Amino acid sequence: MTTFRIGEAAELLGVSADTVRRWIDAGRLAADRDGHGHRVIDGVDLAAFARGQAADPGERSDASSARNRLRGIVVNVVKDTVMAQVDIQAGPFRIVSLMSREAVDELGLCVGALAVAVIKSTTVVVERATPPTGSRGRQGS
Repeated sequence: MTTFRIGEAAELLGVSADTVRRWIDAGRLAADRDGHGHRVIDGVDLAAFARGQAADPGERSDASSARNRLRGIVVNVVKDTVMAQVDIQAGPFRIVSLMSREAVDELGLCVGALAVAVIKSTTVVVERATPPTGSRGRQGS
């Protein structure tokens, strides 16, 4: 069983450790104590909570097969005469999109604008993440 300390869970969810503590105290997220008295969250419980925190279904288009949506803020736009690069910061993730300048102009994309990166791909590479430096191993049996 994999468990996460509050700070690790906060980093994965893109929120502060205080927010995770409030969710635990309010009963929204289950936590136990490890052998040292630290609060830990079971990986399965954290995954279920993260799924529940996903974007509001009202933001999704029923007319799209794309299910990967990252809501964020536009942090950079570089335009030339034909193409543009738009950088979106979605929590801890930086998304870079290349599109036509016309599309950027029509969508009104500029630094500070709210945007949703919709990702549809036939290939997604998944790697097993290693714990952050200084993190204790929490893989159990």
